[in-house]
Amino acid sequence: MTTSPADSSAVIARLRAVGCVFAEDEARLLITAARTPAELDTMVRRRIDGLPLEHILGWAEFAGQRIAVDPGVFVPRRRTEFLARQAIRHAHPGAVLVDLCCGSGAVGTAVATALGDIELYAADLDPAAVECARRNVTPFGGQVFQGDLYTPLPAALHGRVDVLTANAPYVPTDAIDLMPPEARLHEPQTALDGGTDGLDILRRVIAGASTWLTSEGTVLVESSERQAPELAKAMTHNGFRPHIASSDDLGATVVIGTRGAATTFTEAPDSAQPDG
Repeated sequence: MTTSPADSSAVIARLRAVGCVFAEDEARLLITAARTPAELDTMVRRRIDGLPLEHILGWAEFAGQRIAVDPGVFVPRRRTEFLARQAIRHAHPGAVLVDLCCGSGAVGTAVATALGDIELYAADLDPAAVECARRNVTPFGGQVFQGDLYTPLPAALHGRVDVLTANAPYVPTDAIDLMPPEARLHEPQTALDGGTDGLDILRRVIAGASTWLTSEGTVLVESSERQAPELAKAMTHNGFRPHIASSDDLGATVVIGTRGAATTFTEAPDSAQPDG
């Protein structure tokens, strides 16, 4: 939709008044997406009410792609692009990739976009996320299953998975109330709450990974910098060689467990450090 400079300024002012840090960028996106002035007004009011911008637009930018994101579905964070990037580095064309706690399917979609020919599977507990993820991964031949972690995956995948990723919830339960309202009020609790120390689900991911991976397979999980050493210990306990990769630019941390020979990558300004 085309608007006058005065109308655009009015939208920016409305967004800025409620604390939108990137009011100019958000206004531009909303104006572009709206088909009529009435629709634009509705979209701006929804944003003012605290709805995530991505839920209003229906998509999130992730690793250079537009990922469909439906209302109520976890919005992929920019820092998770680092998880996708690390997965790409450990995968190869033709690889079998499983993305657990897939949400919108952003990580699997990013890997499939980069590598082209992969065998992609994803799973999530939330039915809304599963429906949304199917829209994103099906064009790549991917399949999405609903259920708890490994439970819904086809048994034929046992021992065949080359790369397993998980952006599982890792926020401690007591810290949920400290999150921005647009996350804690508009995203599913199951996508945020990682238990007492935030690591309940990630420990389960790591404990179950070896059954599904090939003898040279890799498991990669996103966490906070503070939690990473504990997850590296869990990797070691479950027979993996762990290392911790981080990106200062994205404020991201990924703990990587390999079953074969240990491999450490360094990519400025990102870093990877052996651990355990």
